Amino acid sequence: MRKLNLKYFLTILIILVITPIGFATKSYEGVGERWMHNYGGAILYEIFWCLILFLIFKKLRPWLNAFYVFLATSILEIAQLWHPPFLVAVRSTFLGRTMFGTTFVWLDFLYYVIGSLIGYLILIGLNRLDLQKEKAGE
Repeated sequence: MRKLNLKYFLTILIILVITPIGFATKSYEGVGERWMHNYGGAILYEIFWCLILFLIFKKLRPWLNAFYVFLATSILEIAQLWHPPFLVAVRSTFLGRTMFGTTFVWLDFLYYVIGSLIGYLILIGLNRLDLQKEKAGE
């Protein structure tokens, strides 16, 4: 049986933690709920996709990973200006609204940058685990 690398284990663990939190931002009630509904989830969404990309493309540099995620989510944001019937149908579901959004908002780009930067920093930290192993001679 192959031993799971610590950085991939931690990546999966972080994904398993932030995914339900990200969904919960859509139904959160309390202090800052409007911000949480509109922007808190966007930050977690970016981090989530940075980690998924990291699992799929293990050799992709962290800065490029974060850039690709920012680019893809920015394109999705711009696509919210487009309302063909098939996208309207998809966006009418909870998962569709959560994944693709419904309304174009310029301010979302700021939170995409913040989420991508946090994702980048997490990837840097995860990659440092390998460097620490090499120094320890493992």
